[in-house]
Amino acid sequence: MKVLLVYPKFPDTFWSFKHAVTFIGKKAAYPPLGLLTVAALLPHAWEKRLVDLNVMNLNDPDLQWADYVFISAMAVQRSSVNEVIKRCKQAGVKIVAGGPLFTHEFEEFQDVDHMVLNEAEVTLPEFLRDLESGKTKRIYRTSGFADIQKTPVPAWDLVDMKRYASMSLQFSRGCPFNCEFCNVTALFGHIPRIKNASQILEELDVIYNLGWRGRIFFVDDNFIGNKRYLKKELLPALIEWRKGKRGIPFNTEASINLADDPELMAMMVEAGFDAVFIGIETPNEKSLAECNKKQNKNRDLAQSVRIIQRAGLEVQGGFIVGFDNDTPSIFKRQAQFIQQNGIVTAMVGLLQAPTGTPLYERLKREGRLLGKMSGNNDGTTNIVPKMDPALLQEGYKYLMEALYSPKNYYKRVRNFLRQYRKPKADIPLDMQRVLALFRANIRLGIIGKERLQYWKTIVWALVRRPRLLPEAITFAIYGYHFRKVAGI
Repeated sequence: MKVLLVYPKFPDTFWSFKHAVTFIGKKAAYPPLGLLTVAALLPHAWEKRLVDLNVMNLNDPDLQWADYVFISAMAVQRSSVNEVIKRCKQAGVKIVAGGPLFTHEFEEFQDVDHMVLNEAEVTLPEFLRDLESGKTKRIYRTSGFADIQKTPVPAWDLVDMKRYASMSLQFSRGCPFNCEFCNVTALFGHIPRIKNASQILEELDVIYNLGWRGRIFFVDDNFIGNKRYLKKELLPALIEWRKGKRGIPFNTEASINLADDPELMAMMVEAGFDAVFIGIETPNEKSLAECNKKQNKNRDLAQSVRIIQRAGLEVQGGFIVGFDNDTPSIFKRQAQFIQQNGIVTAMVGLLQAPTGTPLYERLKREGRLLGKMSGNNDGTTNIVPKMDPALLQEGYKYLMEALYSPKNYYKRVRNFLRQYRKPKADIPLDMQRVLALFRANIRLGIIGKERLQYWKTIVWALVRRPRLLPEAITFAIYGYHFRKVAGI
């Protein structure tokens, strides 16, 4: 059996880092971890190839070679998904689809031959048995959750690591919280399921032995869902694993209550973590209550951010505007909160309702849905907001300009660098970083409209925080990407 695993293309999004990765000669930020895991679940004797449309093209010979095309995607990749399906049908190759987009919207893709929904570890074996017996059906679904301690190491041999800025792995699935707008619990449940430390070390060893020496992203939706296991098992194992290995920083996603645990933060930093993405959402308490963001309520969010960043973990923040309880003042409040707290990487989007979430069901009952969400922070929404739509759009545009105009952005970078305590583990200087500096100096320091702010920040870092000069350059490159995405 010959299987072609196809990963659809991402549009120009905040998290694609499309315009940033070119500075280091890369094509994409992350490889398709889900498809690589699926590849590892397929029979060993099968021939497998990977085509990630974010780093390469899908050619006719690829489709002619394949017996089946396996495709996985998120909502934001919907447009590329439709193109891939069309090409597969034209080539006469059968399609097997799974992943978040298809799990929630399988009825929208009638040209897909087989839907293998929910978690592949549970659903895929049934499809494979039916395929072997010649009695396949169109839709395979399961209600239970996978024991991810039985999940194999992803098929990293299918990937050309040189094309990516970061590798990725997964420690846990599920989240103990129940935010109204989030579909994580609908997909993976409320009880975090974890891999054991030996699994994680095995995955790290595979990635390391293939020559990778860069960043690794723990893709968990909430890395700290099981704090006890982190402290007792995983983090001590990671600390030991890193001995004798320079660089290889980690980053992940966590909830704001990380700030309440100094021991956990210290261990994460010692283990090599230097950044966490946190869904802060809004400084508006009423909106936090509305979306059931209990973990963010009744706390000083600004102080929590400062605590985490001073511990050595950069806070990358997720923010939302357009809640029912938001008024036109929210745009200025959001801008001030982000700016004053030095949250350099701030992803701000309009509220959207993903299929399968409590928010989607509530707005459906209220007759306030406008089709499917884009899954992108592109200034669009699939809901009828309580705020006047024109004001919402105008406010969002103001917010983007307030955050990512060169003067404000670089000021926020310096604000962050003042409070950030850099972890001891440095990334060794290599040709990739030398080229990034050279390209940044040309594109941003000479050609770019932000050249005055760029050099002001570089000189400031050299004088005030010389150890953080690499971070200053990295943020400058990120800012270039963010302005491109925001159209500024």
